[in-house]
Amino acid sequence: MNILIIAPSWVGDMMMSHSLYQTLKQQYPDCQIDVLAPNWCKPLLARMPEVRQALTMPIGHGAFSLGERYKIGKSLRDQYDMAIVLPNSLKSAFIPLFAKIPVRRGWKGESRYFFLNDLRSNKNDYPMMVQRYVALGYEKGKIPTAQNLNIPTPYLTVDESAVQKTKEIFTAQFALAENRPAIGFCPGAEFGPAKRWPHYHYAKLAERLIEQGYSIRLFGSNKDVEVGEQIRLSLPESLQRYCANLAGQTALNQAVDLIADCTAMVTNDSGLMHIAAAVGRPLVAVYGPTSPQYTPPLSDKAVIIRLIKGGLIKIRKGTDSAEGYHQSLIDITPEMVMEKLTQLLAN
Repeated sequence: MNILIIAPSWVGDMMMSHSLYQTLKQQYPDCQIDVLAPNWCKPLLARMPEVRQALTMPIGHGAFSLGERYKIGKSLRDQYDMAIVLPNSLKSAFIPLFAKIPVRRGWKGESRYFFLNDLRSNKNDYPMMVQRYVALGYEKGKIPTAQNLNIPTPYLTVDESAVQKTKEIFTAQFALAENRPAIGFCPGAEFGPAKRWPHYHYAKLAERLIEQGYSIRLFGSNKDVEVGEQIRLSLPESLQRYCANLAGQTALNQAVDLIADCTAMVTNDSGLMHIAAAVGRPLVAVYGPTSPQYTPPLSDKAVIIRLIKGGLIKIRKGTDSAEGYHQSLIDITPEMVMEKLTQLLAN
């Protein structure tokens, strides 16, 4: 059986989809899985052994592009027995229909009755995103309840020789930090400062860790360069050499290698948090307005700190500080994180 996956467009969602690929291999042992995804996803999919190939999705997130979707679907005809559509949007279901794939499976989403012929409508019975993905790996009528659903842990393969080659690219920065063992920080967040632990808390934690003999690696995209510099420059000048701001300097594949090389991670609720979990790094995840009930880090080496109860609070910039931080994250002190991190490192 050949299966086409219409993949999500975010790093964290892509990582959680790996639980589905593992489930499909359990349910259909001889299946071949191809994933249609944005080009930036290929480094992650290449590290998932269950995936035969990653197909480039050339249409940007949010673009309708019906004609382009028809061309893609037509090019995929007579190649697949089943398609599984992970995004909930109507447009994401067009390509499997145009490809004339016999079984087109997904959640109801935006009224996709005509487009999907194996439609699931009880999404609320599965409160976690990863549960919803994994449930799509089962035939209708044979899906375990959420309580009985086995969730394979997402993972990314890591090659030690590749890690060493990646580290060589950053030889000067790591040598400046005296090649100390590294603790990685992921201080960015996709939807604004309300999801971010304050930079001054990260800086205070970094100072304590450097004093204990560690170096600090700051990870993120180009959008996170500024917050990375805020952290680094908040350190005493004599300690700044031990903090490498790698935000915007690494390709995704390089970031995976360098995160895998870290002793532990401290991270906001972000896509890189899910990557850190997938390479087996002990991590402390700090949550504020977002809810770990829906998309927690899927790892038995992860500790979550959240001081407020309830579900998602939809806010991008808080009014509790000039920087837009949310009070629930301001209230998580560096001492709280240090305590959890120390326990993880001891184990």
